[in-house]
Amino acid sequence: MKLGLINSAFAQTGRETAFGIRKAKEIGFDTIDIFADPLDIDTKEKRLIIDTAAECGLPITSVCCVAVGLIDFNPSVQRFHIERVKRYLDMCYEFRAKNLLLVVGEYIWQKEVIPPAEQWGTGVKHLQTLGDYAASLGLEIAIELEPFHMALVNTLDNMDRFLRDVDRPNVRANADISHLHLAHTPFQDVQKLAGRIAHAHLSDCDGKVHGDLPPGRGNTPIREYLAVIRDAGFDGSVSLELEYSPEPDKIVEWVTEAYRETDKIMSALGCRK
Repeated sequence: MKLGLINSAFAQTGRETAFGIRKAKEIGFDTIDIFADPLDIDTKEKRLIIDTAAECGLPITSVCCVAVGLIDFNPSVQRFHIERVKRYLDMCYEFRAKNLLLVVGEYIWQKEVIPPAEQWGTGVKHLQTLGDYAASLGLEIAIELEPFHMALVNTLDNMDRFLRDVDRPNVRANADISHLHLAHTPFQDVQKLAGRIAHAHLSDCDGKVHGDLPPGRGNTPIREYLAVIRDAGFDGSVSLELEYSPEPDKIVEWVTEAYRETDKIMSALGCRK
C-alpha cells in the first residue's frame, strides 16, 4: 500500500495549492488526492496542480467529489449533477488519477414523502451512467460510505447492495476506516467487499461523532480495520483525511503527526510499499 493525503487538509486552512502539495512531499507522503471542483477552478489552477504534483513526484491517486444532487427529487438537479460528475471524471483523466471518490447523497424528508426505493433506484441508475462514462476514460468510481442516519450508503451491507445493483466492475467501494467504525462495522464484514475496494481513507474519531482526526486522538481500531482491508485484497493508496483542524495555524504539525502515526501502523502491519 501507499500512504497518501487529501490536499483539503491544507486548503481548508487557506494555504495555497502548491504549498500543500509540496509540504505533503516534504513530510513523506507517497501520493496525493485532490479536493477541487472543476466548475470552480480554472485552467491555470489545473495546470498548477498537475505541474506541482509532477515536480514533487507525487502521483495523484484520487479526486474527491460530493454530488448529493444525484438523488435530488428534481430531474433538472439530477441532470446538472450528472454533467458535473462527468466534468470531475474529465479532470481525473487530465490528472492521470485512478479514481473519482464520490459521495452520493442522503434521503430527503426523513423517507416520509418520496419512497426510499425511488431515491435508491435513482442513485443506481445514475451510477450506471457515470460508471460507463468513467470506463470510457479508464477510470474507477469509489463510492464513499457515509455513516449518517439518512445517507444512501451508510452501512457496509448497503454498500454491498448498492454495488451489486449498479453492477459495473469499475464502480467500487471506498473503505473509510473511521466511517466503518462510526457505522459499527464488524471487522470480518469487510470481507464482503473483497476485490471491490478501489480506495481507502484513514482518520480517527471518538466512535460517536465524525472527526477526521490524526490517528491516536480517538478510539478507532485503525490497525484492525487496515488489516482486514488488506486481507480483502486492497493494495492501493490509503489517504489520510484530515478535515477542519481546530488549530489552522498549526496545520503542518497536525498533518505531520497524522503521517507519523499512520506510518507506524502501516509499518507494524508490513503493508506500506
